[in-house]
Order: sequence, then structure tokens, then C-alpha cells
Amino acid sequence: MANQTRIINIDGMTCGGCVSSVHTATSEIDGLESITINLSDKCATVTFDDDKTSAETIAAAIDDAGFEASVASA
Repeated sequence: MANQTRIINIDGMTCGGCVSSVHTATSEIDGLESITINLSDKCATVTFDDDKTSAETIAAAIDDAGFEASVASA
């Protein structure tokens, strides 16, 4: 198990309901250890097991929830 922490930029979040939607969209991702969403900075800090998932997979799940998510440059 190799945990990584990455930043995902999220456009389209405007309220606490959006934050909740992002949590819901990512809650079932196997290997996601933690997600901290910052509404004012429009980003999420994710820690995940890179043997099970990737930052790109997490961003795609957020995209599927109706937001525009992209992995920040390392």
C-alpha cells in the first residue's frame, strides 16, 4: 500500500450542498483514504492508496457528479 496525497481543483462548487455532493460522489471509491474539501479555494485534498485508485479516477467521479474537476500539477 502506497498512500499519496494530491490536490484536485473543483469548479462549480457554490455551497455546502455542493461539498456534500462531492463527498457522496467519492464515498464508494475503493482506496480513497480521506478527502477534505475546501469550498472557498474550490479544491479537495485527497489521500488514497495508489494500488487501488488514482487522483484521476477520483477527479472523474467528481466530474460525473456535475462539477469540473482536474488534478493539480504535482
